[in-house]
Amino acid sequence: MTFVSPYAFEAMQKVDVARLAALSDPELRLLLPCLVRMALCAPADQSNAWAQDKKLILRLLSGVEAVNSIVALLSVDFHALEQDARKEQQLRHKAGGSNGESILVSQLQHGLTLEFEHSDPLRRLRLALSELLAIMNKVADSNGEFFLRSSELFESPVYLEEVADVLCILQAELPSLLPIIEVAEALLHVRNGEWFLCLLVANVPDSFSEVCRGLIKNGERQDEESVGGRRRTEALRQLCQMNPSQALNIRAMVVEECHLPGLGVALTLDYKPDTADEAVSPLVSYVSGLLLGTNGKVRTWFSMFIRNGQQRKRESSSVLWQMRRQLLLELVAILPRSRSTHVPNDSDMDSESSSGYSGLREEHVVKASALLRLYCALMGIAGLRPTDEEAEQLLQLMTSRPPATPAGVRFVSLSFCKLLAFPTLVSTPEQEQLMVMWLSWMIKEEEYFESAAGVSASFGEMLLLVAMYFHSNQLSAIIELVCSTLGMKIAIKPSSLSKMKTIFTQEIFTEQVVTAHAVRVAVTNNLSANITGFLPIHCIYQLLRSRAFTKHKVSIKDWIFRQLCETTTPLHTQLLPLIDVYINSILTPASKTNPEATNQPITEQEILNVFQGLAGGDGGKVRSHYTITTQLLILYYILSYEEALLANTKTLALMQKKPKSYSPALMDQIPIKHLIRQAQGLQQELGGLHSALLRLLATNYPHLCMVEDWISEEEVTGTLPLLRKMLLTSSSCKYSQTQLREAFQNVLSGGPRLLRILEHLTLLSAGDLIPYAEALTASMGLLLEDGVSRRILQTVNKLWMVLNTVMPRKLWVMTVNALQPLVKLLRQQKYTQNDLMVDPLIVLRCDSRVFRCPPLMDITLHMLNGYLLASKAYLNAHLKETAEFERQAQTVSNLGLSGQPDTPEVTREELKNALLAAQDSAAVQILLEVCLPSPQEELQLEGGIPMRKQVGDAGAGRGAQREREAEGGLLSDLREVQCLICCLLHQMFIADPNIAKLVHFQGYPQALLPLTVAGIPSMHICLDFIPELLAQPQLEKQIFAIQLLSHLCTQYALPKSLSVARLAISVMGTLLTVQTRVKRFAFFMPTLPCLISFCKAFPPLFDDVMSLLVQVGQVSAADVTTKARDIDPLIASECILQSYLTELVLICIG
Repeated sequence: MTFVSPYAFEAMQKVDVARLAALSDPELRLLLPCLVRMALCAPADQSNAWAQDKKLILRLLSGVEAVNSIVALLSVDFHALEQDARKEQQLRHKAGGSNGESILVSQLQHGLTLEFEHSDPLRRLRLALSELLAIMNKVADSNGEFFLRSSELFESPVYLEEVADVLCILQAELPSLLPIIEVAEALLHVRNGEWFLCLLVANVPDSFSEVCRGLIKNGERQDEESVGGRRRTEALRQLCQMNPSQALNIRAMVVEECHLPGLGVALTLDYKPDTADEAVSPLVSYVSGLLLGTNGKVRTWFSMFIRNGQQRKRESSSVLWQMRRQLLLELVAILPRSRSTHVPNDSDMDSESSSGYSGLREEHVVKASALLRLYCALMGIAGLRPTDEEAEQLLQLMTSRPPATPAGVRFVSLSFCKLLAFPTLVSTPEQEQLMVMWLSWMIKEEEYFESAAGVSASFGEMLLLVAMYFHSNQLSAIIELVCSTLGMKIAIKPSSLSKMKTIFTQEIFTEQVVTAHAVRVAVTNNLSANITGFLPIHCIYQLLRSRAFTKHKVSIKDWIFRQLCETTTPLHTQLLPLIDVYINSILTPASKTNPEATNQPITEQEILNVFQGLAGGDGGKVRSHYTITTQLLILYYILSYEEALLANTKTLALMQKKPKSYSPALMDQIPIKHLIRQAQGLQQELGGLHSALLRLLATNYPHLCMVEDWISEEEVTGTLPLLRKMLLTSSSCKYSQTQLREAFQNVLSGGPRLLRILEHLTLLSAGDLIPYAEALTASMGLLLEDGVSRRILQTVNKLWMVLNTVMPRKLWVMTVNALQPLVKLLRQQKYTQNDLMVDPLIVLRCDSRVFRCPPLMDITLHMLNGYLLASKAYLNAHLKETAEFERQAQTVSNLGLSGQPDTPEVTREELKNALLAAQDSAAVQILLEVCLPSPQEELQLEGGIPMRKQVGDAGAGRGAQREREAEGGLLSDLREVQCLICCLLHQMFIADPNIAKLVHFQGYPQALLPLTVAGIPSMHICLDFIPELLAQPQLEKQIFAIQLLSHLCTQYALPKSLSVARLAISVMGTLLTVQTRVKRFAFFMPTLPCLISFCKAFPPLFDDVMSLLVQVGQVSAADVTTKARDIDPLIASECILQSYLTELVLICIG
């Protein structure tokens, strides 16, 4: 049988008359039904061009004899024929589909073929229509079950062309009765159906896509499982061979519907692209796309096709085996000639093998990588079981040696992962030896490949990483690595890696070889998250985790330091885990038997080199050549190291091992706050580094994480400062440090010049202000002289707060030394950071004039708060650092001695807490003492003279200020200092209420009670411990408690205050009956006025107070009457008390 050629079909599609005229008679014969209808039917196109084409068609048909029979077929009354056909359909429907009486065809006298031969055109149409309708009805009733209908009419080779003519005419003239999709479906159930289908579609070329889509939609999910599926696939394959330009579209329909997978493969095998792609063949691209694409439904569907196809016996006609054969041929074609040791069943291919070892050609590398990934997908996802032939050729390809290009590096990585994923490919000793030789070649050539290919992530790191995983028995990590490299999820059993593990750990990569090789691997330049793949850092990380370096005494410190110095943003995710595991390897030995087996820490000099130019230098102008990423990572390393050192103190003490801590001098030279500020602006690029640094900072340096500092930083970096900086046209300051020092020296006479310089400095950023820090702080003592402008003081305070955001620790030390009393300055006594952390109260041993200069007092209080926090962190760290080692030493010294038990640890903790409490309470007591006015200040206030003459901008301003100060002193320096101190005390009391309790148990001058109660909002917490204070045996504490309570009741008229006031009145009544005369007078004289405050705050207490006053009066009267006034001097006191009581009662009643 002759099928319609692609040339003829294209001519029909385009109605190219010239092409049609060039067809041979057999080819033209197949297209006659359509051509005759075009020539005879009235056209819709009335143009002259079509009229000329129609004449050519008529001339073409004039010499063909079969045209007459087709013309006769077209002369029939198709309307009557359609009515009879529909009646027959109804009749068959009523009869249940049985072949009984027929309206279209009367009783046949002979066979169907003979009847067709002897019939006129109308009867031929009726015979064919009746047979076709019967098949279509049976298809409709079959419920998808395939059957093959035996029909004389469609099987006789003599009448095939005539039957085809009748079929095409019927479908064209009766389209509603015979939809072309249903006709196509029916033709699949008769012999020669694909030939009839191709002719039918060729005569109706516009229906090609419609017919193909219908056949695919009605097709089976797995076409090679049934006869019907194979026939459908073959029919569609013939249709696509007739119209090859639509083959890929039909293949796309197959994938879209997930039907007929064999057809998709067959169409790919038949596809011949116009321009051959040297890289990857169409078959590899198509199958790889199905198995490695993102559509899981398509992947499962095609995998089932592979699995089912392997269960049947090998057949040459099977599409699956045709696909495997083609893939194997492509694989063999790209093998180096010396590697193709076995050519698959092809006599025209050279089968000789050679001992030579030629490399893979560069133009074949990409194709080889694609083939490897495809075979991995076929075997790992679709479950393909390779034949011995396929396995042998795959192994030859995987162990070939590509050129040193990025594609070559990728090919070697894929080959290596395929060996790990499918170790069964290596089955014989010869193959195992071949694999070992190839792996040895990989190790030898890795460095050359990395340099020649110009890639950062080479296969050498992967080899090291796998070797380390094998040594540490992390098989799941190897499986994850393999799947990640191949780009697919493959089910790999850990037990299948046992042979590869033996080869790696015993023959190729012993642990000592791994560690020695890893240290020689070059670091990754400009390491960042943008560099993907497996890098040296992954290998070093795994080796550190397994403690391989310490076990084999290989130093890794220099490599880690070089890698940290070669980093940039965005931060690589492996850097922080690397630092953490490195610190652990420094502090924790690899084994208890060998406590010295640890890595070396980074030296202090190396750390200082990283921060050179940031920690001062020539006015801070020198810039470090290390990136901010490197500096932040080194900072993270130091802080994590110190924290881990304290956390592992007990373990280290048991091993009698004490690693060296980094010196405080080193920490003082690192601008921690400046680096943290920079990290804050790079949070997206730094990943989790910024939050990790903040955590470490809050733990180890709480004085750098004060809330008020963060708030002030917002003010420094807000919108208004930005607008002010826009006024600064140049980034450089026009004033030098020397000019600033000179202006300070002439502060009294040249105040405006100093103010101008300071105002200009406020426009600079915090970083640009660093060079002026020393000049600014060193001259602070000059600001304590009388007559210094308040505006200068406030501007200096503002500049100090800006500098505090970038260099707080160094700034504090310089400021404390600058504000010392004149005697100490003459002695040139300088305090260090360590001195101030050990004794924070040094801050308050400053020049006494600071206590009456609010802007400088604000700075002093800020430093005091910071050093109190720093002292707590310092003592906690010191306690942890020394506790275990001292305990171990004491245990050793007490061996053999009885009656000398170890000092309990709780005692050390209590001593530390007592020291901290003493520090805090001493600071509070000093500050409260500062709040007391001196006798001279009291006289000035009483006389209405201001305590400190402020230099303002105008004389009128000074006069107004003096008048306001004279009215009540509310705007005096003393009052401002008191407010600042009360704010600090409030923060301290809130942070630790025990401080408030301790200070009030110690007591302070009664004159300060109105100030503390009104100025410290947290004083209400004293209500909790006043009952305990009243219970103290000391008379002074009892008096202080009642006086404090009287002020609290006035300030906080709360139910709790009422209950405590009742208790105080009750205690006063009890003490009245038990105290001696002398103590009674000493107690009641200062406490009785407090009863007035109780009654004013809580009127319900009036009865209790009156009762108490009556009792006091009675006791006093009894004392007066029983003793003669001239005998006991204390009787006079009782009289004074009684008269005072009388006045008090009158006040209460009034």
